[in-house]
Amino acid sequence: MRTVKEIIIKEWFFLLSLLSFLLTSVCFFRIPHYSIDDFKILFTLFVFLILTKGLEKSNFLKYLAIKVERGRFVPLKIVLFTAFISAFITNDVALIVIVPLTLLMKIPKLELLIVLEAMAANSGSALSPFGNPQNIFIYYHYNLHFKEFVETIFPFVFVSLILLILLTPKGKEKIKPMEEEVKYSRESYLLLFFFGTFILSVLKFIPLWVGILPIIYALFFNREILKINYFLLFTFFFFFGLTDNLVHTLNLRLENPTEVFLYSAIGSQIMSNVPATPFFADFTNQWKPLLWGVNVGGFGNLIGSLANLIVYKLYVEKFGNSKKIFIKFHVIGYLFFIVGILTFFITTNLK
Repeated sequence: MRTVKEIIIKEWFFLLSLLSFLLTSVCFFRIPHYSIDDFKILFTLFVFLILTKGLEKSNFLKYLAIKVERGRFVPLKIVLFTAFISAFITNDVALIVIVPLTLLMKIPKLELLIVLEAMAANSGSALSPFGNPQNIFIYYHYNLHFKEFVETIFPFVFVSLILLILLTPKGKEKIKPMEEEVKYSRESYLLLFFFGTFILSVLKFIPLWVGILPIIYALFFNREILKINYFLLFTFFFFFGLTDNLVHTLNLRLENPTEVFLYSAIGSQIMSNVPATPFFADFTNQWKPLLWGVNVGGFGNLIGSLANLIVYKLYVEKFGNSKKIFIKFHVIGYLFFIVGILTFFITTNLK
């Protein structure tokens, strides 16, 4: 069990959202209104967290990661694999699986590779509506179609991946992970079926209620996969209420795409991109610059994205010395942040 102090330090986003929710509700004398779309977002995030937890517990994700971390060109394969699976299992989960395995390897320029894995997770997860929590929110909040979502954010992902490939050490020598190959359980097949089915529902090919199936399975057959990050879910819940309070109190609208992009990108550097998304979304109908802003804002400093903090924490727990990775992270992080900003303005001017 975690102590109160540990919860306060680790879950300060949740506590901030809760306190802000309560403060605005009391000061403005109102009960926040929650829409059907708000609950769709929470339900979608809940189901994906359960499914990815199940695939993690069944060793399927670990099995894939170990397969990738063998042979030649290991650093490049790891970085590209991180970007790829982040689009499906979220950036946070991808890093929780891959970074610990990478830290077991005897590989040159390890700090650089770990930082690039964080950049890869933030880049790859931006491509799909279910790649990260902020994308799930934008996808439902603005009632988007999959095609227009991907077309909008693709230039950001493409340029980020090119930069990743250029910065990643090629590593032609063969490397074998310190950890032996693992086997995954038969449960993985069922979870993958649930995962594929739920993706189809998010893409609006089948009803969203099919997400109840993995929840029922978890309740009756494997309650271990219900041990997910509920703080993240409730952070969203309270931020929905907070932004509803602010929208009905503040006379603020953001209509200029440039302002939406810059405010959301810079705001993500201060409050992280997950809470920044619902905060700015209720003040604008400009979803394209918002989508760019919160994903670009995931780069930069450690606060920009929860995935960044996960990488930093895992490295420090393993090696203790944080100075090397702290400096490298911010140099590379702000390089991606600046490139992301330039890509947005170039892409905007070309249209």
